[in-house]
Amino acid sequence: MFEVGTYLVYGLNGVCKVEKVGPMESSSNINEKLYYTLAPVYVSGSRIITPVENNKVKMRPIITRAKVMELINYMKQCEPLWIQDDREREEIYKNAIKENNSIDLIRMIKALYLRKQSRLAEGKKATASDEKYFKLAEDSLYGEFAIVLDMDKKDVVDYISCCLAEET
Repeated sequence: MFEVGTYLVYGLNGVCKVEKVGPMESSSNINEKLYYTLAPVYVSGSRIITPVENNKVKMRPIITRAKVMELINYMKQCEPLWIQDDREREEIYKNAIKENNSIDLIRMIKALYLRKQSRLAEGKKATASDEKYFKLAEDSLYGEFAIVLDMDKKDVVDYISCCLAEET
Protein backbone atom coordinates (compact mmCIF):
# COMPACT_ATOMS: atom_id res chain seq x y z
CA MET A 1 0.00 0.00 0.00
CA PHE A 2 1.19 3.51 -0.83
CA GLU A 3 1.56 6.00 2.02
CA VAL A 4 0.19 9.55 2.10
CA GLY A 5 2.71 11.94 0.52
CA THR A 6 4.33 9.39 -1.77
CA TYR A 7 4.36 9.56 -5.55
CA LEU A 8 3.15 6.81 -7.83
CA VAL A 9 2.38 6.33 -11.50
CA TYR A 10 -1.33 5.82 -12.07
CA GLY A 11 -2.26 4.55 -15.53
CA LEU A 12 -2.49 7.18 -18.24
CA ASN A 13 -2.70 9.92 -15.60
CA GLY A 14 1.04 9.72 -15.01
CA VAL A 15 2.66 10.75 -11.76
CA CYS A 16 0.27 11.35 -8.87
CA LYS A 17 0.78 12.19 -5.24
CA VAL A 18 -1.14 10.22 -2.62
CA GLU A 19 -3.16 12.74 -0.63
CA LYS A 20 -5.28 10.39 1.44
CA VAL A 21 -5.83 6.70 2.14
CA GLY A 22 -9.09 5.59 3.75
CA PRO A 23 -12.73 4.71 3.27
CA MET A 24 -14.83 6.96 1.05
CA GLU A 25 -16.36 9.75 3.08
CA SER A 26 -19.75 9.44 1.43
CA SER A 27 -20.01 5.68 1.83
CA SER A 28 -21.63 3.95 4.77
CA ASN A 29 -19.55 2.33 7.46
CA ILE A 30 -20.72 -1.05 6.18
CA ASN A 31 -18.20 -0.92 3.33
CA GLU A 32 -14.74 -0.54 4.83
CA LYS A 33 -13.04 -0.65 1.43
CA LEU A 34 -9.97 1.62 1.30
CA TYR A 35 -9.44 4.23 -1.39
CA TYR A 36 -6.58 6.43 -2.49
CA THR A 37 -7.19 10.09 -3.16
CA LEU A 38 -4.59 10.98 -5.76
CA ALA A 39 -3.54 14.37 -7.10
CA PRO A 40 -2.11 14.17 -10.65
CA VAL A 41 1.08 16.23 -10.52
CA TYR A 42 0.71 17.79 -13.97
CA VAL A 43 -3.05 18.47 -13.91
CA SER A 44 -3.69 21.13 -11.32
CA GLY A 45 -6.94 20.96 -9.39
CA SER A 46 -7.66 17.38 -10.46
CA ARG A 47 -8.28 14.51 -8.02
CA ILE A 48 -8.66 10.78 -8.56
CA ILE A 49 -10.34 8.46 -6.10
CA THR A 50 -9.52 4.82 -6.71
CA PRO A 51 -9.72 1.64 -4.67
CA VAL A 52 -6.45 0.59 -3.04
CA GLU A 53 -7.08 -2.87 -4.50
CA ASN A 54 -7.61 -1.54 -8.04
CA ASN A 55 -6.87 -4.24 -10.61
CA LYS A 56 -8.16 -2.32 -13.64
CA VAL A 57 -5.67 0.54 -13.80
CA LYS A 58 -1.96 -0.06 -13.52
CA MET A 59 -0.48 1.59 -10.44
CA ARG A 60 3.21 1.43 -9.56
CA PRO A 61 5.77 3.27 -7.44
CA ILE A 62 7.89 5.86 -9.25
CA ILE A 63 11.36 4.74 -10.20
CA THR A 64 14.47 5.62 -8.22
CA ARG A 65 17.13 8.19 -9.07
CA ALA A 66 19.57 5.34 -9.80
CA LYS A 67 17.07 3.83 -12.24
CA VAL A 68 16.62 7.22 -13.97
CA MET A 69 20.38 7.47 -14.46
CA GLU A 70 20.49 3.88 -15.73
CA LEU A 71 17.71 4.66 -18.22
CA ILE A 72 19.46 7.82 -19.41
CA ASN A 73 22.61 5.77 -20.06
CA TYR A 74 20.50 3.21 -21.91
CA MET A 75 19.10 5.86 -24.30
CA LYS A 76 22.20 6.02 -26.47
CA GLN A 77 22.48 2.30 -27.15
CA CYS A 78 18.84 1.22 -27.28
CA GLU A 79 17.17 0.02 -30.42
CA PRO A 80 14.34 2.26 -31.61
CA LEU A 81 10.86 0.73 -31.30
CA TRP A 82 9.83 1.04 -34.92
CA ILE A 83 7.28 -1.10 -36.76
CA GLN A 84 6.72 -0.48 -40.48
CA ASP A 85 3.03 -1.38 -40.48
CA ASP A 86 1.05 1.70 -39.36
CA ARG A 87 -1.76 -0.20 -37.62
CA GLU A 88 0.56 -2.58 -35.83
CA ARG A 89 2.84 0.29 -34.78
CA GLU A 90 -0.09 2.28 -33.40
CA GLU A 91 -1.32 -0.72 -31.42
CA ILE A 92 2.14 -1.33 -29.96
CA TYR A 93 2.53 2.36 -29.10
CA LYS A 94 -0.91 2.50 -27.46
CA ASN A 95 0.03 -0.50 -25.34
CA ALA A 96 3.43 0.99 -24.43
CA ILE A 97 1.72 4.20 -23.25
CA LYS A 98 -0.87 2.21 -21.29
CA GLU A 99 1.74 -0.02 -19.63
CA ASN A 100 4.05 2.94 -18.94
CA ASN A 101 7.16 0.81 -19.30
CA SER A 102 10.17 3.13 -19.26
CA ILE A 103 12.25 1.03 -21.67
CA ASP A 104 9.46 0.90 -24.26
CA LEU A 105 8.81 4.64 -23.87
CA ILE A 106 12.50 5.39 -24.46
CA ARG A 107 12.56 3.16 -27.54
CA MET A 108 9.37 4.85 -28.81
CA ILE A 109 10.77 8.34 -28.29
CA LYS A 110 13.97 7.38 -30.09
CA ALA A 111 12.13 5.84 -33.04
CA LEU A 112 9.76 8.78 -33.43
CA TYR A 113 12.57 11.33 -33.07
CA LEU A 114 14.66 9.60 -35.75
CA ARG A 115 11.64 9.31 -38.06
CA LYS A 116 10.85 13.01 -37.60
CA GLN A 117 14.45 13.96 -38.44
CA SER A 118 14.34 11.75 -41.53
CA ARG A 119 11.04 13.27 -42.69
CA LEU A 120 12.29 16.81 -42.10
CA ALA A 121 15.41 16.02 -44.17
CA GLU A 122 13.07 14.98 -47.00
CA GLY A 123 11.14 18.24 -46.69
CA LYS A 124 8.15 16.56 -45.01
CA LYS A 125 6.51 17.21 -41.67
CA ALA A 126 6.06 14.62 -38.94
CA THR A 127 2.75 12.82 -39.10
CA ALA A 128 0.00 13.72 -36.63
CA SER A 129 0.09 10.18 -35.24
CA ASP A 130 3.86 10.33 -34.72
CA GLU A 131 3.56 13.71 -32.97
CA LYS A 132 0.76 12.41 -30.73
CA TYR A 133 2.67 9.33 -29.55
CA PHE A 134 5.92 11.25 -29.21
CA LYS A 135 4.23 13.78 -26.90
CA LEU A 136 2.44 11.09 -24.88
CA ALA A 137 5.66 9.11 -24.40
CA GLU A 138 7.69 12.21 -23.48
CA ASP A 139 5.06 13.50 -21.06
CA SER A 140 4.86 10.15 -19.32
CA LEU A 141 8.59 9.40 -19.12
CA TYR A 142 9.89 12.92 -18.52
CA GLY A 143 7.13 13.67 -16.00
CA GLU A 144 8.34 10.80 -13.87
CA PHE A 145 12.00 11.74 -14.38
CA ALA A 146 11.23 15.32 -13.28
CA ILE A 147 9.71 14.21 -9.98
CA VAL A 148 12.57 11.81 -9.26
CA LEU A 149 15.24 14.37 -10.20
CA ASP A 150 13.38 17.19 -8.41
CA MET A 151 13.26 19.49 -11.44
CA ASP A 152 10.72 21.05 -13.78
CA LYS A 153 9.50 18.72 -16.50
CA LYS A 154 10.54 21.24 -19.16
CA ASP A 155 14.18 20.94 -17.99
CA VAL A 156 14.40 17.16 -18.30
CA VAL A 157 15.33 17.07 -22.01
CA ASP A 158 18.25 19.47 -21.43
CA TYR A 159 19.35 17.44 -18.42
CA ILE A 160 19.31 14.22 -20.45
CA SER A 161 21.23 15.91 -23.29
CA CYS A 162 23.89 17.09 -20.84
CA CYS A 163 24.20 13.62 -19.32
CA LEU A 164 24.56 11.99 -22.72
CA ALA A 165 27.10 14.61 -23.86
CA GLU A 166 29.24 13.93 -20.78
CA GLU A 167 29.48 10.25 -21.76
CA THR A 168 31.14 10.95 -25.11
